[in-house]
Order: sequence, then structure tokens, then C-alpha cells
Amino acid sequence: MTETATLSSKFQISIPKAIRRAQSWEAGLTFAFIPKGTGVLLVPIPKRESLKGLARGASPTEYRDRADRF
Repeated sequence: MTETATLSSKFQISIPKAIRRAQSWEAGLTFAFIPKGTGVLLVPIPKRESLKGLARGASPTEYRDRADRF
């Protein structure tokens, strides 16, 4: 899917409707801009409620730490 947008004089960009629908993005969503080479990744920041239960069953004692890596 190739969509384009134009940067306004107020430095705003409207995300095309096809992209918003495909990603299920709603108004008020917060994004992180991550520089990547000559471009930028636009990544939605999840709301705290959506992270609930993400680490369920994880053991705090069975993990690899930086010292374990080669």
C-alpha cells in the first residue's frame, strides 16, 4: 500500500485514511518518532491498560542478563 501525505506550513501531516483503518488507529493516539537512516519510523505508543497481563507467567529469576551474552 503506497500512500502519500504533505507536510503543512504548520509542520503537520494527516495520516491517510487507508493507513489509519489498516492499523486501527484512533484520534488521540500518541506516537514515537524514531530516526532510522534518512527516514523516520512512526510507532504508536500503547496505552497502559493494553499492556495488562503482557508478562503474565514470566519468571523474574530465569532471565538472561547482559553478562550472560557473548
